[in-house]
Amino acid sequence: MQREIFTEEHEAFRDTVRSFIAKEVAPFHEQWEKDGVVSRDVWLAAGRQGLLGIDIDERYGGGGEPDYRYYVVMGEELARAGVHGPGFAVHNDINGGYLSRLATDEQKQRWLPGYCSGEIITAIAMTEPAAGSDLQGIRTTAVKDGDDYILNGQKTFITNGILSDLVIVVARTDPEAGHKGISLLVVERGMIGFERGRNLEKVGLHAQDTAELYFENVRVPKENLLGEEGEGFVYLMQNLPRERVAIGVTALAGAEKAFEETLEYCRGREAFGRPIGRFQHNRFTLAEIKTELSVARAFTDRCVTEHVAERLSTEEASMLKWWNTELCNRVVDRCLQLHGGYGYMSEYPIAKAYLDARIQTIFGGTTEIMKEIIGRSLGL
Repeated sequence: MQREIFTEEHEAFRDTVRSFIAKEVAPFHEQWEKDGVVSRDVWLAAGRQGLLGIDIDERYGGGGEPDYRYYVVMGEELARAGVHGPGFAVHNDINGGYLSRLATDEQKQRWLPGYCSGEIITAIAMTEPAAGSDLQGIRTTAVKDGDDYILNGQKTFITNGILSDLVIVVARTDPEAGHKGISLLVVERGMIGFERGRNLEKVGLHAQDTAELYFENVRVPKENLLGEEGEGFVYLMQNLPRERVAIGVTALAGAEKAFEETLEYCRGREAFGRPIGRFQHNRFTLAEIKTELSVARAFTDRCVTEHVAERLSTEEASMLKWWNTELCNRVVDRCLQLHGGYGYMSEYPIAKAYLDARIQTIFGGTTEIMKEIIGRSLGL
């Protein structure tokens, strides 16, 4: 079926993104996977190409284009290319929403030009060793001291953690106020007491730097408070649906690409004198995958349309994230099986997709948390 959610401008932008990936990302990605981190040059290149801060006001160097579908196009193309190293999605889809909506004029003037140029790489630090999906369980504290907050705590699994110049830290400013005691503080590279731990070794996404972050008596000026004190939990709940849409979009795009490559493999690979795709079991498996992807595509595009219109609910975003990430894992697993022994060889894209896809049902809120959100919306 022909997709109807994009205009000619979106498709022209898709061509731009594809050219960028072919020139600035794909030739270097294998080395980045060995290094465990991408080059800062790719961030600067993305800034020059106008791929960072697409929705940020032009006076700060952004694209001034609020249409979220441009980020959808970018996420789809990165996923289809299998290049997950550049943490553009965290920068654009997640942190951009916080900065554009919550930052003061002074903060915007200070941070957004570098954010859009790629000179300032951003991260967001929510997860802690003892607090993952349960954000109300965070232990990082920020205590007022004159014109500063004294920040203490530890974060883990932070995407862009090694490269980041600006980190939005979720901290508890009032230990007695429950979820109303959580605030967002912006920590900048070079602040005394802010240290990076290991660049974590992961099952997949090897080119994407994922780090532990430590804060020991870090003096964060009150001017770096993002939004209102005590409203951090509310801000997180407001922004998480957008993050989950982004994850759902990329998961489906990756699954579709895996299917396309597997279909071609099944047409060309022979066993017992004929292409393996002609065996009924394999043909049925491919038919099932195609159908499941088509159904997911219809729901995903509808969710994108609703999100652009600001009508998508938290529950619907959770449905999208849950369904597409679980589907991606099922599809990639079945596609690897159809490749046989070659599917287990790292030089085949399906093997890399198998490793990279596994995290999708975990980050951004686990599948179990998504079901809990949906279940609560039913009045149960």
